[in-house]
Amino acid sequence: MHIQVEGIEGLPLIHKGDDLPALICELTPFNDGDILSIASSVYSKAKGYTKRLADITPTARAIRIADRTREDPRFIQAVLDASTDILLEYPFVLSEVSTGHIGVRAGVYQSNIEDEMVIFLPPDPMAAADEVREEVYSITEKNIGVIITDTCGRSFRRGQTGHAVGWSGMTAIRDFRGDTDLFGHVLKITEEAVVDEIAGFANFVMGESNNGVPAVVFRNCGTWQGHDDLYFRREEDILRKLLENAR
Repeated sequence: MHIQVEGIEGLPLIHKGDDLPALICELTPFNDGDILSIASSVYSKAKGYTKRLADITPTARAIRIADRTREDPRFIQAVLDASTDILLEYPFVLSEVSTGHIGVRAGVYQSNIEDEMVIFLPPDPMAAADEVREEVYSITEKNIGVIITDTCGRSFRRGQTGHAVGWSGMTAIRDFRGDTDLFGHVLKITEEAVVDEIAGFANFVMGESNNGVPAVVFRNCGTWQGHDDLYFRREEDILRKLLENAR
């Protein structure tokens, strides 16, 4: 397997109403089977999933949390508005959004956008990935996969990596259960989160500051069999149970 990875350079600063798939297709040719990884922030900017801090009125809860985290109460209110459940308030807000994704500050960003603005995650990242995939096909007649990424921290480790929040044209998990290893042992629990692995490397190419590379193409990744049950269900998530019991 010889995988090729290409950061798509030359995209302009994206604003609401811009046709992001068309702009990407102008800058790179696609082949069937390619995988396009897009930062959720740039997709959200194109769709207008942003808000001015001046238009946000913080609640008493937001003010209380912000006083502890030393953040703008209006920003914390944006995080609360985007969340369906708050697992942790301090030293940072850890929350769940409607899709089941759990992350710091509900994926709300103040980076790579004008001052006094915040960016929200797409409300339906799976539909977002479907939409981009369909639009690329309508322009190029190529069947590709699409991953919408978000930058998240990880339990027990320092630093952030890219995670998939939406995907289309592939399964999230490559399921090895029932296969055998080199010694003939039957694999019983091995499920590989391929979309997160791709998102993580895409994030490495995109960078986190002023690189200006919000989209990455992967070529020759091949295909795999699996499923899309990426998120733990509430009753099987051990860390979530511990956090809830500690409230």
